[in-house]
Amino acid sequence: MVGINFAVEVEDLVKTFGDFVAVHRIRLQVRKGEIFGFLGPNGAGKSTTIRMLCGLLMPTSGKGRVAGYDLLLEPERIKRVIGYMSQKFSLYEDLTVIENLHFFGGIYGLKGSVLKERERQVLEKIGLKEISDRLTRTLSVGLKQRLALGCAILHQPEILFLDEPTAGVDPLSRREFWSFIQEMSTQGVTSFVSTHYMDEAEYCNRLALIYKGRIIAMGSPTDLKIKTLSHGVLEVECEPLMGSLHLLKEKPWILEVAIFGNSLHVIGKEGIALEQEISDLFQTHRILLHRMEWVRPSLEDIFVSLIEGERN
Repeated sequence: MVGINFAVEVEDLVKTFGDFVAVHRIRLQVRKGEIFGFLGPNGAGKSTTIRMLCGLLMPTSGKGRVAGYDLLLEPERIKRVIGYMSQKFSLYEDLTVIENLHFFGGIYGLKGSVLKERERQVLEKIGLKEISDRLTRTLSVGLKQRLALGCAILHQPEILFLDEPTAGVDPLSRREFWSFIQEMSTQGVTSFVSTHYMDEAEYCNRLALIYKGRIIAMGSPTDLKIKTLSHGVLEVECEPLMGSLHLLKEKPWILEVAIFGNSLHVIGKEGIALEQEISDLFQTHRILLHRMEWVRPSLEDIFVSLIEGERN
């Protein structure tokens, strides 16, 4: 495995806990400067994979390189050149903003004037300069998230690993967070981000979908939409909405149906005249049909379709 343009390369990466296979033969390459999204339901293996890539958890088997360092032989070197934000807020609540930055700077070997200048730069970047003396426990979730990101980038890492960094954060703070990520990408920083939010996934250059420890799809958001549901999704506006949802879910010719705003997004099995089937069904059950048209699938449609395909 040789690739000077890749920040992360792994091949056949496996992690087991006893008889349980948490990650199964993952293969992926992340380009330098890329924003790479890692999607999957709870328990799919996202956090386990990220912890292995950060040198925090030893793989059971497989091989890989992160920032040019061997995943199995050089985990300590990897830790020094990456930034890591875990799912759970991991800073010190009883320290102030600046004290947290100072502490983590020391861990990364920053000292004296270099550390002081980095702290100044980071406080400016994350917008916490005016409240640098506030105790961390008094900050809102969004401000804590900014501080966690600040600690992760203090040593100017080549690669950021962000494990569901915006969970529980308000929409405005999430948008601000992603503006930071996009700005750092323009400066050559690679970001490997796991998320549950489909709107966030749209910000990524490429995505990998993991399910039961295996990567089941990979590509840009546009590529995944085109390849997975090339025929599109049938958007159905009707009433009653919930009654129609339950009725369609019972039909064997339906692959997936979900509420999308004030309408339903419906995916049918191959070879089915979906529009005609729905029209006949609604007429039989006296459901009022307002509108029915084919639309481009959303990432949420893709996500649901791929997962359902694996379950069936």
